[in-house]
Amino acid sequence: MFLILILTVGGCYFLLQYQRSQFDLAVTSNNVDSETYVIPGGMPIGIYLETEGVLILGTEEIKSQDGSSTAPAKNLVKSGDYIVGIDDVQITEKEELVEAVKRLDSESVVLHLRRNEEYVDVKVAPTLDEEGDYKLGIWVRDNAHGLGTITFIKEDYSFGALGHGIHDVDTNELLEISEGTLYETSIRNIVKGENGVPGGMEGVIIYNNYNILGNITKNTNTGVYGTIERLDRVIQNKNAIPVAKKDELKTGSATILCAVSGQIEEYNIEITGIDFYSKEANKGIKLQVTDENLLEQTGGIVQGMSGSPIIQNGKLVGAVTHV
Repeated sequence: MFLILILTVGGCYFLLQYQRSQFDLAVTSNNVDSETYVIPGGMPIGIYLETEGVLILGTEEIKSQDGSSTAPAKNLVKSGDYIVGIDDVQITEKEELVEAVKRLDSESVVLHLRRNEEYVDVKVAPTLDEEGDYKLGIWVRDNAHGLGTITFIKEDYSFGALGHGIHDVDTNELLEISEGTLYETSIRNIVKGENGVPGGMEGVIIYNNYNILGNITKNTNTGVYGTIERLDRVIQNKNAIPVAKKDELKTGSATILCAVSGQIEEYNIEITGIDFYSKEANKGIKLQVTDENLLEQTGGIVQGMSGSPIIQNGKLVGAVTHV
């Protein structure tokens, strides 16, 4: 059983413009409302996110020159805080923080933190380690990356993907991002899911300008969102379909689109339960894979299929999010 979400650069300029005109034609030729019609996805994508500030994962003790151990930041910073400044220096990424710490020459430093919706200043006394360098005793991260699936593309070239937000693996907090990039990826292997083991899609992502597909602007509990720049590398089916209203959704047969075989294909599923009042925005529908071909390839839903669009009666009704 699987839980899903209920939905309520490069390249030749001429080619890009041509692909966009084809997209417009596909929508307008059906005489539809662009606010309620989308191009269904199903294609795999690589995701790279940069945090807004430097995310604190935790603290640890530093062994000082005299042989003692201290944890200078313990009980002052919290897992999930973001460092946005140190003294009078603005911090946007990990490298800037590392350089600022290297330049420390005093017994105390002020860290400017973003904690939930508030900004907090804390004073930390750095420790001189055994090599004579100042250390704060803080584990940090400033980026995240992975693989997922596009759910839909709209007429204005905006997209939605994943169906769930990207959380930090250590803090389990939804990442607050400054920017993100969408990359082309190729699926090289499928690890089949088994009872108790989710399995996954294994892909290759090369992080260079040639493989950039678009930009990510939002990371939310219902997915990542942004704009596609290379439609020629993304769209295979240019036919728009309507987005269903909630009251049109029902239990019974449906399909999902995904590219576990190397190309986008449609597979049969059964919607077995619907919860319009779920406390979690991305867990509103329960489904079961019934397609023998998909079961043979993957064993069901596997990691990397998050975002695969769910289609029922010719309309987009949701996206796969959890297994």
